[in-house]
Amino acid sequence: MYGAVAGDMIGSVYENDPVKTKDFPLFSPQSCFTDDTVLTLGVAKAILEGLPYRDALWSLGRAYPLAGYGQSFFQWLHTRDPQPYQSWGNGSAMRVSPIGYAFDTEEEVLWHAKASAAVSHDHPEGVKGAQAVALAVYLARKGADKETLRNEIGGRFGYDLNRTLEEIRPGYAFDVSCQGSVPEALIAFLDSDSFEDAVRNAVSLGGDSDTLACMAGAVAEAFYRRISPSICAQVKKRLPAELLGILEAFVKAHGPEHRGTTLPTCVYPSGRCPWLTGCIPLG
Repeated sequence: MYGAVAGDMIGSVYENDPVKTKDFPLFSPQSCFTDDTVLTLGVAKAILEGLPYRDALWSLGRAYPLAGYGQSFFQWLHTRDPQPYQSWGNGSAMRVSPIGYAFDTEEEVLWHAKASAAVSHDHPEGVKGAQAVALAVYLARKGADKETLRNEIGGRFGYDLNRTLEEIRPGYAFDVSCQGSVPEALIAFLDSDSFEDAVRNAVSLGGDSDTLACMAGAVAEAFYRRISPSICAQVKKRLPAELLGILEAFVKAHGPEHRGTTLPTCVYPSGRCPWLTGCIPLG
């Protein structure tokens, strides 16, 4: 979980000032958490407290109104009864990593990734992006090697993960779609040799840098199992007490010593669930 938040903070200063190099300062006085962190911790809060994903995202997002949400999601946050709006944006994928850490079967991970996405991002690409990142975190946490990850995620979701950063970087530009950023974030991880290298790879693409680094950082932490203590210290000093408390509680509950989980209840009343057919009953 520190990996996702650290990636967001490291990428935050390059979102509007993109770089095409891996040689940049990891942190600066302007480095800060954004909506990626708030909503990732919203998903974590839902898991920790057994809340519906919609309720946790809505309440925590409204508590941090200046975190940099996209226009459509900002409107979602300020609606009394927020409904999904067919978004294919990468907001569903940037916030999903806690699910890859918290659940212990592929079936559960995919179900919860879909549930967390569909409260707002119910377009098939929005759901697919969330499932891809969550499953990548899960497989990395369970010890899968990179070729297994490349083949499993690429084959299941139809993403071309056989490209290299050198092929992507020259022509890559800001892209907030799942289909235009999730594969690139995963390649940033696949082409790395450490957590820090994965984040640097993601930022160096010159796109939606905080979200790319958030996604790549989440998978990299699960795979490499280590983040520099100095990076974790930078994260801690930049988070308000409430968000740091959620992060620390989640790490304690779902870190290396897995202590089980409380399942969030369904976010949709009967008759409004968008995937009644084949719904997997959990809890």
